Amino acid sequence: MTEQLTITGLGHRGDGVAETPAGAVYVPYALPGETVTVTPVAGHPDRRHLVHVDKPSRERAAPVCKHFGQCGGCALQHWSLAEYHLWKRSLVVEALAQAGLIAPVDETIVDAHGAGRRRAVLHARRGAHDVLEVGFTAPRAHHIVPIDACPVLAPGLDGAVPAAWAIAEILRPANKPLDIQVTATDTGMDVDVRGSGPLTSDRTAALARLAETHRLARITRHSELVTQRAQPMLKVGRAGVPLPPGAFLQATADGEARLAQLVLAHTGKAKRVADLFCGIGTFALRLAESARVTAADSEAAAVKAMERAAASTSGLKPLDAQTRDLFRRPFLPMELKAFDAVVFDPPRQGAEAQARELAKSAVKTVVAVSCDATSFARDANILIGGGYKLARVTAVDQFRWSYHVEVVGKFER
Repeated sequence: MTEQLTITGLGHRGDGVAETPAGAVYVPYALPGETVTVTPVAGHPDRRHLVHVDKPSRERAAPVCKHFGQCGGCALQHWSLAEYHLWKRSLVVEALAQAGLIAPVDETIVDAHGAGRRRAVLHARRGAHDVLEVGFTAPRAHHIVPIDACPVLAPGLDGAVPAAWAIAEILRPANKPLDIQVTATDTGMDVDVRGSGPLTSDRTAALARLAETHRLARITRHSELVTQRAQPMLKVGRAGVPLPPGAFLQATADGEARLAQLVLAHTGKAKRVADLFCGIGTFALRLAESARVTAADSEAAAVKAMERAAASTSGLKPLDAQTRDLFRRPFLPMELKAFDAVVFDPPRQGAEAQARELAKSAVKTVVAVSCDATSFARDANILIGGGYKLARVTAVDQFRWSYHVEVVGKFER
């Protein structure tokens, strides 16, 4: 059964929104101002399948990928970039408003797509009739959409898709999907495989040959070394970081650079800085070029890599690297007395425990970096409740055509 709807807005996940007598319904791949023909989605009374765009928006654009609409990696390739950026900034404004915050959000979002994504997780499994499938998952589903290329990936990941297919051919995933994380580094692609189970000697030898053929820097299985042609390295500021397997990086190189520029500008001339949830030292190693830094994270391998990078880079100020679970053991006000500025960049769930301790502290400047506007708003409210002023908010887009957005906020006492 079909029906015709008029799309009046866009939801926070990028779906078109239509108002009906039964309430709002969501239509993926529909745009504001469009009239569309849709069908029901079984089990989801507030969702519809898009069948046809009867009256298209003037802002509708041709998708750049032949897999768009089937692959779940991108949600908004069908929209003009200018309108998409306005909407993405609005996600930050609305998340802050819903939390009761009227904040000075920069008028223009920072476009940090740059050359494209430098890390990707491809999935492999045996599909119908025992046919191998390698690609990304479908939208809101678990089945895999096989792909042969991805236009959002950076040039450093050229060859990632065929390498993933070759790895899957060797490991032959059965019922459980195989996850193949590929990261572009300065010395080649770094691959971490998860879900394969123990490797036989024959498969290990085959993977070593594959690494030579596809010129991969390293292959690991659940972070354990399988074969290595070169140490995966990444330049961070002046430092060269030896990456641990499966290391977290900002999605794009330009995204890392833009976020770091904002962090350095906001910390200004601070002489003692704490970088919390520091990872491999994305901010800490740059901050250490002009300030004494204490950097902490729960990922021991990432902290060790940062420490090694700092030790081998001349001209840096002292960098105190600590492995510490900041959710269970946040820095307390007495410890925070040592710092002129604090930077924190937590996972998606935010840094509630650390924000509560910062709210009790006397630190003059706090810089919050977040990949989730809602958890950023919650943490911002905690800091403001402790006497901080939210002086500036910047939205950064390094996840082009998705609904994910980065937020950087500067708080001052």
